[in-house]
Amino acid sequence: MKNAGAEAATGAARRFETLSGIPVEPVYGPEHLSGFDPARDLGAPGEFPYTRGIHRDMYRGKLWTMRQFSGFATPEETNRRYRYLLEQGQTGLSVAFDLPTLMGFDADHPTSLGEVGKCGVAISSLEDMETLFEGIPLGDVSVSMTINSPAPVIWAMYLVVAEKQGVPWERLDGTLQNDILKEYIAQKEYIYPPRPSMRLVTDVIEFAARRVPRFNPVSISGYHIREAGSTAVQELAFTLRDGVEYVDWALERGLEIDEFAPRLSFFFNAHNDFFEEIAKYRAARKMWAHLMRDRFGTKHERSLKLRFHAQTAGCSLTWQQPYNNVVRTALQALAAVLGGAQSLHTNSLDEAYALPSEHAVTIALRTQQVIAHESGVAAVPDALGGSYFLERLTIDVEQSAAEYMRRIDQMGGMIPAIERNFPQSEIAEASYRYQRAVETGERIIVGVNAFEQEDEKPIEILEIDRSAEVRQREKLAELRKRRDAARVEASLDALRRAAEGRENTMPFLLDAVRCYATVGEICDTFRDVFGTWRETSVL
Repeated sequence: MKNAGAEAATGAARRFETLSGIPVEPVYGPEHLSGFDPARDLGAPGEFPYTRGIHRDMYRGKLWTMRQFSGFATPEETNRRYRYLLEQGQTGLSVAFDLPTLMGFDADHPTSLGEVGKCGVAISSLEDMETLFEGIPLGDVSVSMTINSPAPVIWAMYLVVAEKQGVPWERLDGTLQNDILKEYIAQKEYIYPPRPSMRLVTDVIEFAARRVPRFNPVSISGYHIREAGSTAVQELAFTLRDGVEYVDWALERGLEIDEFAPRLSFFFNAHNDFFEEIAKYRAARKMWAHLMRDRFGTKHERSLKLRFHAQTAGCSLTWQQPYNNVVRTALQALAAVLGGAQSLHTNSLDEAYALPSEHAVTIALRTQQVIAHESGVAAVPDALGGSYFLERLTIDVEQSAAEYMRRIDQMGGMIPAIERNFPQSEIAEASYRYQRAVETGERIIVGVNAFEQEDEKPIEILEIDRSAEVRQREKLAELRKRRDAARVEASLDALRRAAEGRENTMPFLLDAVRCYATVGEICDTFRDVFGTWRETSVL
């Protein structure tokens, strides 16, 4: 057993600060809240500025939606996992797509070789989407889909599946991630340049506002920004500023603010720094409420309320001593609940190795259920509100994030900032500082740089064999033979003309999907019109 790193973390010279570098005092009292007005800055749960939560009774009235982000191998296998999770008490579905799908390639494209079904489910056509949701009534289940560049294509497939099930689009409830800005900032799964990509996001926002009113057309995502190495402050600042950018584009399109703003949703990380994470969620609600009221002049109360999904931090999981990940996930999930999440995903203990096994994902779901039904924290909205420490930390996080947003505004907005590599550089620097702190032992990761254990027993993991790729390729070949090729070509030509013009592309996407044009064919049509994007390295 090695404990050398622990000595550095418990010595007299240890610095107490949050993961964002905000200093933490030994004791907090009224003097730390000089100028703080509880009525103005805090309010009650369900009241402006919603620091204490967007609902008056929060979880006393309704628990958060419990989702497990899942998808692997073929649509048939993922469909079986969805049915299992729903039987175990999960209350919403969250779809993970494989890398070829995320990048707009079909399973039989040369670029897809070796990646089909590995990090999520392989979806190449409407036929795959029909199989994915077979036996799952889309009018009764909330569905979240984590996809960005091809998001309009995948959403069109989902809408057509609902159509085939006889479910009116007005009844559909769920979320499309569709957040392309954070792809340029952090995750890098983009296809087209930023401005045509923003046009497609805006097409979805407009179509949803007028045709699918209960569906969230974009999930403005800090999660992947944090996974890339940002601090909590950077995650908050860049995410909210992305939200401002989407609002600006929708307004420029001619939409009224209250026509679409109530359906904007957010997606945050739940990391290890327990109190800073809670402060981040509270600051997010407060900042968004002020942005919507003071910057955009919204008149609708629902437009002021920041609704968010949280996922525990994948980047915090370790392959060393993987059962420690159960503890990390529980603490992170508790922070999300105390911070007022509307929806929550808990990571599985084996995700540092592979996609979660059925055993591991069940433990992750049970973690949420224990918090919900055994801990007592759901009984009181914002149970920690009024804590001198938490209120001070909420203010500090808010002020630091606001400074980042001010700098981006001075650059002309998020797209010019991305083109200058500003958020990318800030995240790279933060990631470097964090890794250095781990390597020097200044920051302890249990089981990694302290309290290590030799001769660990291996755990069973989910393995995706090559047969999934073979089956997907065979199904796609059969589909191409059966479908009406002339109809497919005509639909793609119409989509190309719409992309070259100024029309909303969603009706044309729906037509292409209905005749079984594939994800790759549709994305290639956009590639022909918009081109592709290559980032300049910040290193």
